[in-house]
Amino acid sequence: MHSITKRRLLAGLALACLGSLGLADAATAADQPLRIGLIATYSGPYADYGRQFDDGIALYLKEHGGKLGGRPVEIIKKDTAGPAPDAAKRIAQDLVVHDKAEILTGLDFSPNAYAVAAIATQAKVPTLVMNAASSAITSASPYVARLSFTVQQVSDPMARYLLKQGVKDTYLVVADYASGTDAADAFKKAFTAGGGQVSGEVRIPMNNPDFSAYVQRIKDAKPQAVFFFFPSGVMPPAFLKTWKERGMNEAGIKLFATGEATDDSFLEATGDVALGLVTSHHYSYAHPSAKNQKFVKDFASEFGTTMRPNYFAVTAYDTMAAIDLALAKTHGDASGDKFMEALKGLSFESPRGPISIDPATRDIVQDVYIRKVERVNNALVNVEFDKFEHVKDPAKEAN
Repeated sequence: MHSITKRRLLAGLALACLGSLGLADAATAADQPLRIGLIATYSGPYADYGRQFDDGIALYLKEHGGKLGGRPVEIIKKDTAGPAPDAAKRIAQDLVVHDKAEILTGLDFSPNAYAVAAIATQAKVPTLVMNAASSAITSASPYVARLSFTVQQVSDPMARYLLKQGVKDTYLVVADYASGTDAADAFKKAFTAGGGQVSGEVRIPMNNPDFSAYVQRIKDAKPQAVFFFFPSGVMPPAFLKTWKERGMNEAGIKLFATGEATDDSFLEATGDVALGLVTSHHYSYAHPSAKNQKFVKDFASEFGTTMRPNYFAVTAYDTMAAIDLALAKTHGDASGDKFMEALKGLSFESPRGPISIDPATRDIVQDVYIRKVERVNNALVNVEFDKFEHVKDPAKEAN
């Protein structure tokens, strides 16, 4: 037998055995360390994603004596170095078969989450998404739930907000990958349903392009407004800089985006080109709740002030809370079917506000805020001034 084929067959058999055996003795399992496989980006241009995950997890565990559901926790970290579905799938398989991980989490990029969903299904291992925001991810496996958000969930409210402001003509600019498609689809559907018109659309490759030609094309089209979506990191600041250099504000074209454009951890580095930008998202470092104020203060005390907690850190923190609450219901049993059942309908207060897991879709339900970048106490922050309550993923509203 060819060696590669043989290895794949053995790995498949190992997964099948693991999935069928489950946890033979839940009482014994509850006394054992809970092994959580964390699949994230720790190197390359998106390395801060993994760092935010780590700090959110560490903060929750410190506050709860290092235990979830009464069980001590062991985090096994693995680096995908960015969007790399083949690597993510291989890592997930190794975590389940060799490291005996009972839960998988992390998953910052949607392609990685889709790839890992296949392993979750085979091994019946609960998989909790901490960021990947493409709508269909929770549909890819009955063992996947999401604690972050979907791009559609934050794009749809922006369309509704613009309609309320009397905006009738919008141009769309999105990154050319699954989440960009989701953003465009959700915005377009809500905007046109409310009587708005999308007069143009451009999809931009992710390899850090020169935005000049795209922005000039928008300027020539003279739309009333532009809505854009890019992943957090390198693309939004470059776009905002080009927007300013081309005199788009002076041309009278209003600019709006999802919150990735003004990610709290990158906002100071982005600088004044972000001032005044209105965005829609599910978390702001400046969210005024008492729980968030404590979260931000404790984060700074534990990790310093060089990096603000952003929506990655909050979701990591909330994912630990969800695991904790689910295990309390299962008496420490993390086996796939029991654990996933315990997650369904879970509801608790997050630093971002009230959140719950939709029992029908295993996706998150949460408030989405409309924010504006302002300088407060000499720091750039996303100041919330409007919100849409208990928002489900629009792609699954029929459920």
